[in-house]
Amino acid sequence: MPGEKETKNEAVTEKQDMQIQEDVLVETQHKITLGGVEIPYTVTCGTIVLKEEAEKTGEKAGEAEGEKPKATIFFIAYTRDDVEDRSLRPLTFSFNGGPGSSSVWLHLGVLGPRRVVMGDVDNLLPPPYALEDNAHSLLDVSDLVFIDPVSTGYSRPVPGEKAREFHGVKKDVESVGNFIRLYCSRYLRWNSPKFLIGESYGTTRAAGLSGYLQERLGMYLNGIMLVSTILNFQTHRFDQGNDMPYITFLPTYTATAWYHKRLPEALQADLRSTLDEAEAFASGEYAQALMKGAALSPAEREQIVAKLARYTGLAEDFIERCDMRVEIFRFTKELLRDEGRTVGRLDSRFKGLDRDSAGERFEHDPSMSAIMGPYTATFNQYVRAELEFESDLPYEVLNPNLWQNWSFAEDQNRYLNVAETLRKAMTINPHMKVIVCNGYYDLATPHFASEYTFNHLGLDPSLQANISMTYYEAGHMMYVHLPSLEKLKADLAGFIAGTLA
Repeated sequence: MPGEKETKNEAVTEKQDMQIQEDVLVETQHKITLGGVEIPYTVTCGTIVLKEEAEKTGEKAGEAEGEKPKATIFFIAYTRDDVEDRSLRPLTFSFNGGPGSSSVWLHLGVLGPRRVVMGDVDNLLPPPYALEDNAHSLLDVSDLVFIDPVSTGYSRPVPGEKAREFHGVKKDVESVGNFIRLYCSRYLRWNSPKFLIGESYGTTRAAGLSGYLQERLGMYLNGIMLVSTILNFQTHRFDQGNDMPYITFLPTYTATAWYHKRLPEALQADLRSTLDEAEAFASGEYAQALMKGAALSPAEREQIVAKLARYTGLAEDFIERCDMRVEIFRFTKELLRDEGRTVGRLDSRFKGLDRDSAGERFEHDPSMSAIMGPYTATFNQYVRAELEFESDLPYEVLNPNLWQNWSFAEDQNRYLNVAETLRKAMTINPHMKVIVCNGYYDLATPHFASEYTFNHLGLDPSLQANISMTYYEAGHMMYVHLPSLEKLKADLAGFIAGTLA
């Protein structure tokens, strides 16, 4: 009977709603040896239902009075077992960027107790891929919680809620911040030293969270770790009339040309001294030339073009045709055009092939292509085989739709800049420290742009010592380079210890 079929369908839908509105958590026990010490730890893996206060009592099963389920947030938490006093044990919340990225990169690349084995530039391993114990995990100095924002990983809005409500600067910060609050309440970690670590847009999120957690939730942080930083989007957006990125990207063009041996012999001797030259030129003569615009004399222009060619490895006639302004994707195509190769955006050490060697934009980012397969395969195997969490949903490692549809509604007609949020948070809480980790070959978030942002933070001189900068001879995900991974672990562990000293 039609009516009976409708009743059955409604019952199935109601059952699905009830299931998705319940927490689904799995705990497993493991051990790892770090620095010669065996560390027992528990992994809590699964989804927590994120709710918001509602005016009316929910009638559906699973809805508590005054609460309305909004989304299920997937997370993986690593907690060291042999700890007597959790109030002394640091707790680090980690997320990646995009926006639209899951937390898999920092998780399986540097912080977690398991690490992807994939090789590095010029020595990439073929599939199938594997994990190994991560000798550089941060688990020896901090418990770790990896968070997947809504529509990434296994995190999803509950039925009846629209995913786009979470896809914006403000709502993203609120939902991740509310998860952090909920986790600290559920697992009694309000009195633990707390840190955030974000990568790429995750640094944007971390800066936003520094204000939201502190001002809205009363949660004060001990420190923030920023990996491949973007806080002020004016330093990155190649828009008509915005000359800032041409200045902030130039030293990374120099580093890339240095790596591929495209600079004059005198500049190939030492990377750091060459970068010192390029940075002085970028912030000095080059910035002044761009400011002058049409007022720049022909003689001055000729000098600037020659120096740009010297520091980028590009031909003078190409730079002239670009009006002394080389946009990132033109650079990635042009530097090795005579070889028919492109260089990577996330890591410009990597080289790739395109069908159209004469084009102005690469067909794919060779550095992204190198890491996508290993991280995707190993995570999907790891979460079921070792962590025993089962879901038939696709794990959204990198959701391409989010960036294209991300809402910057609160920042219309201006560049998003969360640096001011971070400055205010550091001013209100002068105990909070920040470390900024930069890759020299990162064309997504160049190190010189990070320096510019923090040099213009407007922080009181008495608080300047709360900021530290570190550098690595690798790219956006510097941890794929083993010497950089080793250094990054030492820098992050030292930062946590120094913050709590």
